[in-house]
Amino acid sequence: MSAAHDLAADALIKAIADCFTALGIAGDDALIVAEDLVAADLEGVASHGAMLVPMYLDRIKSGSVSRRSKGEILSDREAAVVLDAGHALGQLTARQAVDLAVERARKYGMATIAVRNAFHFGTAGRYARMLADQGCVGMVMSNTRPLMPVTGGAEALVGNNPIAIAVPSAGEFAPEVDMAMSAAAMGKIRNAAAAGQSIPEGWAADRQGTPTTDPKAAIDGMLLPAAGPKGFGLAFIIDLLSGGLSGGAMGANVRPLYGKLDDPYQCSNVFIAIDVGHFVARPEYEQRAKSEQDRVSASRLAPGVDRVYAPGEFAHAARQRAGGRVKLSAAAYDSLIEAGTALGLDLRSFI
Repeated sequence: MSAAHDLAADALIKAIADCFTALGIAGDDALIVAEDLVAADLEGVASHGAMLVPMYLDRIKSGSVSRRSKGEILSDREAAVVLDAGHALGQLTARQAVDLAVERARKYGMATIAVRNAFHFGTAGRYARMLADQGCVGMVMSNTRPLMPVTGGAEALVGNNPIAIAVPSAGEFAPEVDMAMSAAAMGKIRNAAAAGQSIPEGWAADRQGTPTTDPKAAIDGMLLPAAGPKGFGLAFIIDLLSGGLSGGAMGANVRPLYGKLDDPYQCSNVFIAIDVGHFVARPEYEQRAKSEQDRVSASRLAPGVDRVYAPGEFAHAARQRAGGRVKLSAAAYDSLIEAGTALGLDLRSFI
């Protein structure tokens, strides 16, 4: 297996942004998308990072992802807004939704921004943290194409629909949960397939519903819900919230991310902000959150365990350890170089 490439995050961001601008994406927009993707790599979540760039570029070329910078507000009822993303890059409309959610929550105490016709936005946790950094409880949800069967079933009915929740804190990082409802993300399975590795038991099933450790059979088959019926039930409700509140796609109407490149993905999102200052003094809330984080981090360890992490601390620690550098797999690096070459860019010259 080829070794990973150790790259400066800033150089990788510039390389990715250059690819997007070469396809007509505005410079500032390209930088936002590149930064958000590389942020996932810095947290060790390669499945949501730079490996996605070639697919994003192919979709822009095919027309299923638009070059617009913002979505269109379809319905504005103060604390309840419906946004049509217009198939723009998901990172751009996610930030638009975050800004709207904070603005309205400041005024009304809480706000919900429902988004239809959206595209993949990377990690949900990044946007939940953006809300938390501005004094709001942040909740972010999205649906995906059907990937998981109901427990005991052999037909993919719902996506692995992620949810992220983050709250403001006086500590170094926001307490946060960010999880998809499957036992593992499809991106991790694609990484395993590219690396010629097997996947753990319990991650996926083949087309017939039989559990498998073969990543190729998993890609052609189904993911399995985390915690069985609990994961399936949460994914089902997230689908109804994301697609239902936005009037957007749900279930099989969300298209495969790696399917036909000219077929819009059209997922649906929900962004919820609760301004804590409307309930208690923000500094008081943030200090109490920090105290709870500290209590978890300092808890007694089980035999053989060196350290425990409070919710959100693992990602924070990964960012600290990265030190501004990204370890990009050989497969992801080669794909990015190839994508740049197709655009007339020699990315090897600066990454």
